[in-house]
Amino acid sequence: MDALQEQLKQFGDACRKAGLKLTHQRLEIFSELARSPDHPSAEALHQRLRKKIPTLSLDTVYRTLATFVHHGMINKVETIESQGRFEVTLARHHHLICSRCNAIMDFQWPFMDEAALPEIVKTWGRVDNRSVVVYGICKNCLDG
Repeated sequence: MDALQEQLKQFGDACRKAGLKLTHQRLEIFSELARSPDHPSAEALHQRLRKKIPTLSLDTVYRTLATFVHHGMINKVETIESQGRFEVTLARHHHLICSRCNAIMDFQWPFMDEAALPEIVKTWGRVDNRSVVVYGICKNCLDG
């Protein structure tokens, strides 16, 4: 079974577990996101999907993505431009974001994942997730 088929199987299982109907629109939104390495915004996903589903509204894409995030099926990457970008990859990783072109790249950082948190964070309360977002200028923008 290839990676996309496995993700779609897990998505179907997650929908059933969450009590969500596996509708055509949900499946198409998830499938497009799973095939997208660029962490697309809701608007970008909407534009891509309108070719397959002309009646799909932007509001439906936003609501569907919010539902997927709520149920832990996808991740939302917050950016400084205040535009949420989305991804299916749920394995622990971090993000590099280009300040010029807004490209996002995933990277692994086991040291950060395993490092003890500072005392001030421990006294704050419970940490459920930690993620590093690094901003800079990508090689394509520097060379271009």
